[in-house]
Amino acid sequence: MSKSIAQIRAEFENAQESEWSSLYEKYETDERAGVQSVIQKYQKKEQSLRKERERLIEMRKYEEQYKDCKFICGIDEAGRGPLAGPVVAGAVILPADCEILFLNDSKKLSAAKREELYDEIMEKAVAVGVGMASPARIDEINILQATYEAMRTAVSELGVEPDILLNDAVTIPEITIPQVPIIKGDAKSVSIAAASIIAKVTRDRLMVQYEEVLPGYGFAKHKGYGSKEHIEAIRRLGPTPIHRRTFIKNFI
Repeated sequence: MSKSIAQIRAEFENAQESEWSSLYEKYETDERAGVQSVIQKYQKKEQSLRKERERLIEMRKYEEQYKDCKFICGIDEAGRGPLAGPVVAGAVILPADCEILFLNDSKKLSAAKREELYDEIMEKAVAVGVGMASPARIDEINILQATYEAMRTAVSELGVEPDILLNDAVTIPEITIPQVPIIKGDAKSVSIAAASIIAKVTRDRLMVQYEEVLPGYGFAKHKGYGSKEHIEAIRRLGPTPIHRRTFIKNFI
């Protein structure tokens, strides 16, 4: 007795990607529309994965350029523009043979996808470091210097010494490790993209926690950025300890 369409669908779902082609051959003569639909679904999925791997090859060009370095570290930040909360920097060293599908600039990903990739990065990375600069520190030394400070902290938290830093657009002062600033690097380098996701997810989670202790501002929704809702809340309720005074002086 031939298998039901549901059984065949389950067989595909439980198969490894490398086994799909043998399943195509196994069921290609099955004329049932449901079976052919399953085959077409996985063929499209296979094509999509092929294109994604081609994209990732392009995103590894800087890592390939510096492949003689044992530890290549990507650096990026999240939160330079908000009115509230810290600026957070991520530093990530990925293994040379690491494949993390759909890795990209964190701003191009949904929140759910960022969370999923965060877990995969944490699982696969050689080392991950996170650094932060508080709103008070941002007010004290300005956002650019605070960002550099957070980046230096992130590098120091790695646990291993990088051989080279691939940075999103900046050159970090007071660091002796060779640095390569890459404009829009979070969309051009897998290491920087991974760092951008670590920084963004870390900061977003923190802003959700702030919403619990400082209700009424909508931090969980806008993450501290200058939305209309946020600005109105500042005017109505006044600033909180996590607001950047130098950023909100026109609203109070």
